[in-house]
Amino acid sequence: MTDPIVRSMTVEDRAAVMELLADSDPWKRLGYQASDWDNYFTPLPQRHDSYVVDQNGKAAGIAVVRQKFLLGDYLELLGVADWARGKGLGGRLLAHVEVAVFARAKNLFACVSDFNDQARHFYKKQGYQEIGPMPNLLIPGSSEILLRKTVGPARKS
Repeated sequence: MTDPIVRSMTVEDRAAVMELLADSDPWKRLGYQASDWDNYFTPLPQRHDSYVVDQNGKAAGIAVVRQKFLLGDYLELLGVADWARGKGLGGRLLAHVEVAVFARAKNLFACVSDFNDQARHFYKKQGYQEIGPMPNLLIPGSSEILLRKTVGPARKS
């Protein structure tokens, strides 16, 4: 077994990434289906930074970052395969994203579903602050919570 590496996503990763997302929560609970992921990744997201964490030649996690969002960047998607959870791969992937983002911006934003306690704990442990809920954004009766991690104000006084 080799150490996992974080690298840019390629077209060859597409099937494994779509499979890991289609088979896991919170995506299933939010109603995402294989066709949604096929549309999202065909072609690969444009004007985004897309990374995978590679475990033994297979994509075990995905991160997609949209640049230039609210005086920072937005982590549009972060997912780790069920079989790869609990091994530190999500933290490794997020740390890689943060290095890239904080080299060009002061803020990184993300959203997490209010019912996703595991993800909320993960982001809090990584230094993210919950900014506030956006009720009924994706599904009725649930909120997406905006998160922010910062390395300082966007402007100097």
